[in-house]
Amino acid sequence: MSSTEQKVIDIIVEQLGVDRDEVTRDKKLVEDFNADSLDLTELNMTFEERLGKEIPSDEAEKFKTVGNIIDYFERMSKE
Repeated sequence: MSSTEQKVIDIIVEQLGVDRDEVTRDKKLVEDFNADSLDLTELNMTFEERLGKEIPSDEAEKFKTVGNIIDYFERMSKE
């Protein structure tokens, strides 16, 4: 597991109050974790703060699964 993946999972566990064992790449934020629009906004703000990358709104809209988020930040870390 990459450090980026671990950070993303840590943030999701902390912000959404879900069990770490439930957080896998294929889990959907809304359907599986019952995240609402406020939860998603707070998640994105925390990702930006802790991972040091601004998330354009068009990219944030693509964050449907845990894997989408991990992939985005791994791509950004290579640029």
